[in-house]
Amino acid sequence: IVFSCLMCNVRQLMWASCCVEKWQESFEQAPMYVAVMTYLGYGIVTLFGYVRDFLRAVGLEKCHVAQERDEQKDFVPLYQDFENFYTRNLYMRVRDNWNRPICSLPGPVFDLMERVSDDYNWTFRLTGRTIHNVINVGSYNYLGFAENNADFLKTVADTTCQFGVGVCSTRQEMGNLSIHEELEKLVANFLGVESSMTFGMGFATNSMNIPALVGKGCLILSDELNHTSLILGARLSGATIRVFKHNNMHSLEKMLREAVCSGQTRTHRPWKKILIIVEGIYSMEGSVVRLPEIIALKKKYKAYLYLDEAHSIGAVGPSGRGVTELFDVDPTDVDVMMGTFTKSFGASGGYIAGKKELVDYLRSHSHSAVYASAMSPPVTEQIIRALKCLMGKDGSTEGIRRIRQLAENSRYFRARLKEMGFIIYGSDDSPVVPILLYMPGKVVAFAREMLDRRIGVVVVGFPATPITEARARFCLSAAHTRDMLNQVLHHLNEVGDRLCLKFSRRKYSSWPDLCEETDFELDS
Repeated sequence: IVFSCLMCNVRQLMWASCCVEKWQESFEQAPMYVAVMTYLGYGIVTLFGYVRDFLRAVGLEKCHVAQERDEQKDFVPLYQDFENFYTRNLYMRVRDNWNRPICSLPGPVFDLMERVSDDYNWTFRLTGRTIHNVINVGSYNYLGFAENNADFLKTVADTTCQFGVGVCSTRQEMGNLSIHEELEKLVANFLGVESSMTFGMGFATNSMNIPALVGKGCLILSDELNHTSLILGARLSGATIRVFKHNNMHSLEKMLREAVCSGQTRTHRPWKKILIIVEGIYSMEGSVVRLPEIIALKKKYKAYLYLDEAHSIGAVGPSGRGVTELFDVDPTDVDVMMGTFTKSFGASGGYIAGKKELVDYLRSHSHSAVYASAMSPPVTEQIIRALKCLMGKDGSTEGIRRIRQLAENSRYFRARLKEMGFIIYGSDDSPVVPILLYMPGKVVAFAREMLDRRIGVVVVGFPATPITEARARFCLSAAHTRDMLNQVLHHLNEVGDRLCLKFSRRKYSSWPDLCEETDFELDS
């Protein structure tokens, strides 16, 4: 008996240490001079923007922005001039780093159509030249299912021949196909829940389903870094919204305690529902939700939990089942499980999963389910083949191999960046790797310099991020080979030295031999 008690305590300590390790995320602060220079850079650009607006007003510079016609001058303005100040004077100067036209499959490498601008990025023209074999570290192709393999895609081609490309109807009318029901059963089985339903658009899965779950008299507690689709859905619901600090359990519990004790703001009546909304992996920070603690708080204060696994489903966990598997928690403890097929599955659309009563309710109350067109048949079959691959139902171990390869690539890439001296955010389990660039001029120079070296990166700045935390976001894939990652790391090291981007003051030990080996944790 004593021995069994000791072993039980050891297991609990091992589980606790494992959770602590998963929650250890890097959010290193930059030196003070970096923040000062960042604000100074934005100040200079803003000052020049006001000067250029003055020149446009007096006719010394051509105005390219949308304006009302002369006969509409007495109308209420359709285009708010000052509201577009940032777009007109800051974004336009660097617009060449976004919306680049790709002319190939967005796999681990892609081809890019070269374009130039003759009017300072207001318009672009194609040169007719194609930039070939650009390493793609910006797409959400986590498991490499965005591929063009005839053997893998045979079932997708057969489905296209049988059902066509479009459904041309909603699920409740003439658009409910047999493969839609097969996919929903497969998703529920994969997640370990009673039922699920799928939608044709991932963004609408959040924005259209949250209003069906909560309304006036309900309270939403939302993480401050939640995606725009979650924010929009919360606003459309009409519920009261309160924002807690990112992954901060003290902030969340304080709001829960106040909500239970005080009730609604004016009447002090109890809230009809309290819904906690979080993400599995946060797409801009690469951080992982502290799921076990949130579930404990949810149970303690009798609240509901809405988990968005857009970036975590398929990408984390020993078998790709997301953060519930990563933390070894019961999926039924999550009231609403949401995810998308646009990342790990190389397709489009989203799902809501949970209890059968929840799913049946949404089938008749969700605007996305009632009014939106059903998912395209080829897309549906692509998700089915990816799920069967992950679950081993295709008779191979390819799915597990991809999951392990992604985990190995993520840990290797993050470790090397830390050794080089970059400030990166997030968890070691996350395939989303943000490198902090801070200064607006360096953001632009970084993107252009990397493209010159045939590496396609995504750079993000204000207002998508805080004004002092502009960054480059790398999304790793199981399709990336070690040679590809080493090539990207080599150029990152050179560009980081050239642009002075290595702001980290922490020292990390070099362990190249361990990085070259297969991850022993995954093998065990």
